[in-house]
Amino acid sequence: MSAQGKEKLEKELHELKSVRRPEVIDRIKRAKDYGDLSENAEYEDARNEQSFIEGRIQELEYTLKHGAVSKICSASDSVCIGSKVSVEMDGEKMVYEIVGSTEADPSEGRISSESPIGSALMGRKAKESVEAKIPAGNIALKILRVE
Repeated sequence: MSAQGKEKLEKELHELKSVRRPEVIDRIKRAKDYGDLSENAEYEDARNEQSFIEGRIQELEYTLKHGAVSKICSASDSVCIGSKVSVEMDGEKMVYEIVGSTEADPSEGRISSESPIGSALMGRKAKESVEAKIPAGNIALKILRVE
């Protein structure tokens, strides 16, 4: 993951532990006051939310403990984590930011270095053509620019 990605995960973990967890504990306490827990939808909903929050906290703690921060390449003309890559694919121009797997969000143009397209681009330079193996088959990409 990138240093920016690690920081984002740390902020989310802090938010879950210091804000969301206490809120859901308070919801559970209030729901218990409503009476019979077997027919208490508010209590059930609060317990489900608590389970989700605790699971996410565990996931984030594991990722932060065992994940490595990748060095972002500087002044490199080849694709690496942190690079913004302009490509042409099937006549359409797209810009991708190459990130670690925990930071990927394809809808925002952030693709993992481990994804089929990301791994095909890694280490390549502008003006090179590459082929990525995606679930639908192979796709040809021409790298227009690396930032």
